[in-house]
Amino acid sequence: MASPQSSAETNALNRFAEAIENTQTGLDPRVCPYWYEKIEKQAKEACPTEELKASIKVIQNPVLPMKFQIKSSKRAIPYIVDAVEKNSEEMPFATRLYFQKFVEILQSELRSYLEKRGDPELERTH
Repeated sequence: MASPQSSAETNALNRFAEAIENTQTGLDPRVCPYWYEKIEKQAKEACPTEELKASIKVIQNPVLPMKFQIKSSKRAIPYIVDAVEKNSEEMPFATRLYFQKFVEILQSELRSYLEKRGDPELERTH
């Protein structure tokens, strides 16, 4: 019979092994497209107009499968960010970090755009 200490150690090792596995598979070229498609779909569903929905498009580079391009209206960015945030807890750890960085870059670009325009919406992006 295993002692409580060895059982706790086994559980800790199993969680550690799972975390390592999550990190390894999280940025798999088959994993990221799934999340991009899910985020694109949810962002489009949340958009109030057909014009905004049509502006959101995810394009995967055919040569470099880990490289993606997001095309969207600046007004659609909050819907994309919201879709990422709603899904982040379900993502593998490495994928979550990837999308967190993606959101930071997206929000930074939006802030720069609004600053150049002197847009009052700038206050809502901080």
